[in-house]
Amino acid sequence: MLMHCRGLFKPVIILIIVNLAMAIVNLLMKKVLNGGMDNMSIVTYRQAVSFIFMAPIACLYERKHKLEAHIICLLFLSSLVGVTLTQYIFLLGLEYTSATFSCAFLNAVPVFTFIVALPFGIEKVNITSKSGKAKILGTVVCIGGTLVLILYKGMPLINPQAQHTANEASSGPPARKLEKWIIGSIFLITGCLLWSSWFIIQAKISKRYPCQYSSTAILSLFSAIQSAILTLIIKGNNASWILKGKLEIMSVIYAGLVGSGLCYVAMSWCVKQRGPVFTSAFTPLVQIFVAVLDFSILKEEIYLGSVAGSALVITGLYILLWGKSNENAPCVKDAQASQQDVELQ
Repeated sequence: MLMHCRGLFKPVIILIIVNLAMAIVNLLMKKVLNGGMDNMSIVTYRQAVSFIFMAPIACLYERKHKLEAHIICLLFLSSLVGVTLTQYIFLLGLEYTSATFSCAFLNAVPVFTFIVALPFGIEKVNITSKSGKAKILGTVVCIGGTLVLILYKGMPLINPQAQHTANEASSGPPARKLEKWIIGSIFLITGCLLWSSWFIIQAKISKRYPCQYSSTAILSLFSAIQSAILTLIIKGNNASWILKGKLEIMSVIYAGLVGSGLCYVAMSWCVKQRGPVFTSAFTPLVQIFVAVLDFSILKEEIYLGSVAGSALVITGLYILLWGKSNENAPCVKDAQASQQDVELQ
């Protein structure tokens, strides 16, 4: 029983740590971007650092595993879809909207992953069972929480005097600003779909090539090359590659080692253990951790809409996870009953 509980809670604990680490990455990236660092150069550098860090570990622990051509093709597709294009399109969405708005869209990733996984047979929903109803309800509640985060700002909870500013910010934008907001939303939705597709591709890779260190190293190498080519095509400016100051250097190293290295290893392992929907369901925690870090470190205001939306997202997350954890309960009970019958015989 103790080992069974450890097997259930280990992925949960790992994913909570992963999302906390990703929140710290986002905080550091926000600081260096505000300092003028080029966004596409960040992607290239962090993926290169990830490859340099992960390659020796992969050679040490997984060098005996054979890497076939179709796995290399899947890894190339995974890096293109889940890293290079996802980060680039999200940066475009961030350019057209705002940091808070783009971060709120990450909450839709579990919903998109659940929807994308259905046609592939990775996820199944039996609407007559409690687990199926819980998964649907959790998805709806997560969507509701995301809409609250996006559409409702509310009063400030820490500094009520900022209410007037909040009311001004919620007023109707001009036509040009609204157009940019819509274009940015399309980019962010596309980024969410690509990120959700990565979980599906990774689930397929994990079944055929269960080597998290090697797959992450190859993924990082491909994405570093892809990002470098994309940067040269879009920017074409050598000055954008220059790192200035200790903060930029340390941020890129941390983002590469932790964000693009260890976190991807952990997420690949969780996809292998519990599936893509379970793993992506923890993505909304990034925004909650970012909000806490923003307030405690950057002293940014926390609004009622953020707290209410985050509470709904967490509630939907737990409902979805409850449905996931109970969907195989009848099979487990039948297996236990069969084992008891064998022991009695």
